[in-house]
Amino acid sequence: MDFSIATYAIPFLLIGTKTTLFIAAFGVGLGLPFGILLATARISRVNTIRKCADFYCAVFRGTPMLVQIFVIYYGLAQIGLIRHNAVMWWLIGDSLHAAILAVILNTGAYTAEIFRTALLSLPRGLIEAAEACGMSPWVIFHRIKFPLALRQALPSYSTEVAVIVKESSLASTITVLEITGYAKRLMSETFAIMDIFVVTAVFYLTINVICLSALNAIERRLSFERHSAR
Repeated sequence: MDFSIATYAIPFLLIGTKTTLFIAAFGVGLGLPFGILLATARISRVNTIRKCADFYCAVFRGTPMLVQIFVIYYGLAQIGLIRHNAVMWWLIGDSLHAAILAVILNTGAYTAEIFRTALLSLPRGLIEAAEACGMSPWVIFHRIKFPLALRQALPSYSTEVAVIVKESSLASTITVLEITGYAKRLMSETFAIMDIFVVTAVFYLTINVICLSALNAIERRLSFERHSAR
Protein backbone atom coordinates (compact mmCIF):
# COMPACT_ATOMS: atom_id res chain seq x y z
CA MET A 1 0.00 0.00 0.00
CA ASP A 2 1.29 3.46 -0.96
CA PHE A 3 1.13 5.56 2.22
CA SER A 4 1.58 8.78 0.27
CA ILE A 5 -1.71 8.06 -1.50
CA ALA A 6 -3.38 7.33 1.85
CA THR A 7 -2.03 10.57 3.30
CA TYR A 8 -3.35 12.49 0.30
CA ALA A 9 -6.78 10.81 0.53
CA ILE A 10 -7.43 11.17 4.27
CA PRO A 11 -8.28 14.93 4.31
CA PHE A 12 -10.86 14.45 1.54
CA LEU A 13 -12.36 11.39 3.21
CA LEU A 14 -12.64 13.33 6.47
CA ILE A 15 -14.75 15.91 4.65
CA GLY A 16 -16.88 13.08 3.28
CA THR A 17 -17.19 11.64 6.79
CA LYS A 18 -19.15 14.72 7.87
CA THR A 19 -21.75 14.05 5.18
CA THR A 20 -21.87 10.33 5.98
CA LEU A 21 -22.48 11.09 9.67
CA PHE A 22 -25.08 13.70 8.70
CA ILE A 23 -27.02 11.11 6.65
CA ALA A 24 -26.66 8.46 9.35
CA ALA A 25 -27.75 10.87 12.10
CA PHE A 26 -30.96 11.70 10.26
CA GLY A 27 -31.46 8.02 9.43
CA VAL A 28 -31.34 7.09 13.12
CA GLY A 29 -32.90 10.27 14.53
CA LEU A 30 -35.97 10.19 12.28
CA GLY A 31 -35.96 6.55 11.18
CA LEU A 32 -36.17 5.22 14.74
CA PRO A 33 -39.38 7.04 15.80
CA PHE A 34 -40.85 6.43 12.34
CA GLY A 35 -40.09 2.71 12.66
CA ILE A 36 -41.60 2.55 16.15
CA LEU A 37 -44.74 4.24 14.83
CA LEU A 38 -44.89 1.70 12.00
CA ALA A 39 -44.37 -1.15 14.47
CA THR A 40 -47.35 -0.03 16.54
CA ALA A 41 -49.38 0.26 13.33
CA ARG A 42 -48.42 -3.29 12.37
CA ILE A 43 -49.83 -4.68 15.62
CA SER A 44 -52.87 -2.40 15.57
CA ARG A 45 -56.29 -3.94 16.02
CA VAL A 46 -57.56 -1.76 13.16
CA ASN A 47 -57.30 -3.97 10.09
CA THR A 48 -56.83 -1.14 7.55
CA ILE A 49 -53.98 0.46 9.51
CA ARG A 50 -52.27 -2.89 10.00
CA LYS A 51 -52.50 -3.83 6.31
CA CYS A 52 -51.21 -0.44 5.13
CA ALA A 53 -48.22 -0.67 7.48
CA ASP A 54 -47.55 -4.27 6.41
CA PHE A 55 -47.67 -3.25 2.74
CA TYR A 56 -45.28 -0.35 3.29
CA CYS A 57 -42.77 -2.57 5.10
CA ALA A 58 -43.06 -5.28 2.45
CA VAL A 59 -42.28 -2.76 -0.33
CA PHE A 60 -39.27 -1.15 1.37
CA ARG A 61 -37.85 -4.40 2.74
CA GLY A 62 -38.44 -6.24 -0.52
CA THR A 63 -36.72 -3.80 -2.89
CA PRO A 64 -33.05 -2.72 -3.03
CA MET A 65 -32.27 0.61 -1.44
CA LEU A 66 -30.37 1.62 -4.57
CA VAL A 67 -33.60 1.31 -6.57
CA GLN A 68 -35.45 3.31 -3.89
CA ILE A 69 -32.89 6.13 -4.14
CA PHE A 70 -33.21 6.23 -7.92
CA VAL A 71 -37.00 6.23 -7.77
CA ILE A 72 -37.03 9.07 -5.24
CA TYR A 73 -34.37 11.24 -6.90
CA TYR A 74 -34.91 10.55 -10.59
CA GLY A 75 -38.42 9.08 -10.76
CA LEU A 76 -40.39 11.41 -8.49
CA ALA A 77 -38.64 14.41 -10.04
CA GLN A 78 -40.53 13.65 -13.27
CA ILE A 79 -43.89 14.29 -11.61
CA GLY A 80 -45.08 17.83 -12.28
CA LEU A 81 -47.01 18.09 -9.02
CA ILE A 82 -43.81 17.48 -7.07
CA ARG A 83 -41.69 19.80 -9.24
CA HIS A 84 -44.10 22.67 -8.62
CA ASN A 85 -44.46 22.05 -4.88
CA ALA A 86 -41.75 23.94 -2.99
CA VAL A 87 -41.65 21.57 0.00
CA MET A 88 -41.66 18.38 -2.07
CA TRP A 89 -39.06 19.75 -4.47
CA TRP A 90 -36.86 20.71 -1.52
CA LEU A 91 -36.99 17.05 -0.44
CA ILE A 92 -36.59 15.49 -3.87
CA GLY A 93 -34.67 18.01 -5.95
CA ASP A 94 -31.53 18.11 -3.79
CA SER A 95 -29.47 14.91 -3.98
CA LEU A 96 -28.46 14.99 -0.29
CA HIS A 97 -32.05 15.52 0.84
CA ALA A 98 -33.25 12.72 -1.43
CA ALA A 99 -30.60 10.36 -0.05
CA ILE A 100 -31.58 11.19 3.55
CA LEU A 101 -35.26 10.64 2.72
CA ALA A 102 -34.46 7.26 1.15
CA VAL A 103 -32.46 6.19 4.22
CA ILE A 104 -35.26 7.22 6.59
CA LEU A 105 -37.97 5.44 4.59
CA ASN A 106 -35.84 2.31 4.23
CA THR A 107 -34.63 2.01 7.80
CA GLY A 108 -38.14 2.78 9.06
CA ALA A 109 -39.37 -0.47 7.50
CA TYR A 110 -36.59 -2.57 9.03
CA THR A 111 -36.88 -0.83 12.40
CA ALA A 112 -40.61 -1.52 12.38
CA GLU A 113 -39.98 -5.24 12.01
CA ILE A 114 -37.43 -5.20 14.83
CA PHE A 115 -39.76 -3.43 17.25
CA ARG A 116 -42.85 -5.34 16.11
CA THR A 117 -41.10 -8.57 17.08
CA ALA A 118 -40.00 -7.06 20.39
CA LEU A 119 -43.50 -5.80 21.22
CA LEU A 120 -45.08 -9.14 20.38
CA SER A 121 -42.59 -10.96 22.62
CA LEU A 122 -43.73 -9.09 25.75
CA PRO A 123 -45.55 -11.21 28.34
CA ARG A 124 -49.28 -10.92 27.76
CA GLY A 125 -49.97 -11.26 31.50
CA LEU A 126 -47.98 -8.10 32.20
CA ILE A 127 -50.08 -6.06 29.78
CA GLU A 128 -53.32 -7.51 31.13
CA ALA A 129 -52.24 -6.62 34.67
CA ALA A 130 -51.60 -3.03 33.60
CA GLU A 131 -55.00 -2.88 31.92
CA ALA A 132 -56.64 -4.29 35.06
CA CYS A 133 -55.04 -1.47 37.07
CA GLY A 134 -56.89 1.02 34.87
CA MET A 135 -53.91 2.30 32.88
CA SER A 136 -54.69 3.95 29.56
CA PRO A 137 -53.21 2.47 26.35
CA TRP A 138 -50.77 5.41 26.08
CA VAL A 139 -49.54 4.99 29.67
CA ILE A 140 -49.15 1.26 29.14
CA PHE A 141 -47.14 1.88 25.99
CA HIS A 142 -44.69 4.50 27.23
CA ARG A 143 -44.25 3.13 30.77
CA ILE A 144 -44.32 -0.63 30.16
CA LYS A 145 -44.35 -1.73 26.53
CA PHE A 146 -41.76 0.61 25.06
CA PRO A 147 -39.08 0.32 27.80
CA LEU A 148 -39.29 -3.48 27.75
CA ALA A 149 -39.41 -3.64 23.94
CA LEU A 150 -36.40 -1.34 23.71
CA ARG A 151 -34.32 -3.74 25.80
CA GLN A 152 -35.44 -6.62 23.57
CA ALA A 153 -34.85 -4.72 20.31
CA LEU A 154 -31.56 -2.96 21.05
CA PRO A 155 -29.20 -5.82 20.01
CA SER A 156 -30.94 -6.14 16.63
CA TYR A 157 -31.24 -2.38 16.21
CA SER A 158 -27.49 -2.05 16.75
CA THR A 159 -27.05 -4.05 13.57
CA GLU A 160 -29.50 -1.77 11.77
CA VAL A 161 -27.46 1.29 12.78
CA ALA A 162 -24.37 -0.29 11.22
CA VAL A 163 -26.40 -0.98 8.08
CA ILE A 164 -27.51 2.67 7.95
CA VAL A 165 -23.90 3.84 8.03
CA LYS A 166 -22.91 1.42 5.27
CA GLU A 167 -25.94 2.08 3.07
CA SER A 168 -25.26 5.81 3.22
CA SER A 169 -22.55 4.99 0.66
CA LEU A 170 -25.32 4.55 -1.93
CA ALA A 171 -25.84 8.32 -1.80
CA SER A 172 -22.72 8.58 -3.96
CA THR A 173 -24.75 7.16 -6.88
CA ILE A 174 -26.72 10.43 -7.02
CA THR A 175 -23.63 12.65 -6.77
CA VAL A 176 -23.55 13.12 -2.98
CA LEU A 177 -19.94 13.55 -1.87
CA GLU A 178 -19.84 11.45 1.26
CA ILE A 179 -17.01 9.00 2.00
CA THR A 180 -17.62 6.76 -1.00
CA GLY A 181 -18.29 9.76 -3.24
CA TYR A 182 -14.90 11.24 -2.42
CA ALA A 183 -13.30 7.80 -2.74
CA LYS A 184 -14.62 7.48 -6.30
CA ARG A 185 -13.33 10.94 -7.17
CA LEU A 186 -9.90 10.18 -5.68
CA MET A 187 -9.80 6.87 -7.51
CA SER A 188 -10.39 8.58 -10.86
CA GLU A 189 -7.63 11.10 -10.07
CA THR A 190 -4.97 8.74 -8.76
CA PHE A 191 -5.99 5.35 -10.26
CA ALA A 192 -4.88 3.85 -6.93
CA ILE A 193 -8.02 1.76 -6.54
CA MET A 194 -6.81 -0.62 -3.84
CA ASP A 195 -5.14 2.05 -1.72
CA ILE A 196 -8.12 4.41 -1.79
CA PHE A 197 -10.71 1.80 -0.97
CA VAL A 198 -8.64 0.21 1.81
CA VAL A 199 -8.52 3.62 3.51
CA THR A 200 -12.25 4.06 2.79
CA ALA A 201 -13.01 0.71 4.42
CA VAL A 202 -11.04 1.78 7.51
CA PHE A 203 -13.17 4.93 7.76
CA TYR A 204 -16.43 2.96 7.64
CA LEU A 205 -15.09 0.38 10.07
CA THR A 206 -14.05 3.07 12.55
CA ILE A 207 -17.45 4.78 12.44
CA ASN A 208 -19.29 1.49 12.95
CA VAL A 209 -17.02 0.36 15.80
CA ILE A 210 -17.71 3.65 17.61
CA CYS A 211 -21.47 3.43 17.00
CA LEU A 212 -21.71 -0.23 18.04
CA SER A 213 -19.59 0.38 21.14
CA ALA A 214 -21.92 3.21 22.18
CA LEU A 215 -25.01 1.06 21.65
CA ASN A 216 -23.44 -1.86 23.51
CA ALA A 217 -22.76 0.49 26.43
CA ILE A 218 -26.42 1.55 26.42
CA GLU A 219 -27.47 -2.11 26.29
CA ARG A 220 -25.26 -2.97 29.27
CA ARG A 221 -26.66 0.01 31.18
CA LEU A 222 -30.25 -1.10 30.56
CA SER A 223 -29.39 -4.66 31.57
CA PHE A 224 -27.74 -3.39 34.78
CA GLU A 225 -30.80 -1.30 35.63
CA ARG A 226 -33.07 -4.28 35.04
CA HIS A 227 -31.03 -6.55 37.34
CA SER A 228 -30.77 -3.77 39.96
CA ALA A 229 -34.56 -3.36 39.93
CA ARG A 230 -34.89 -7.02 40.83
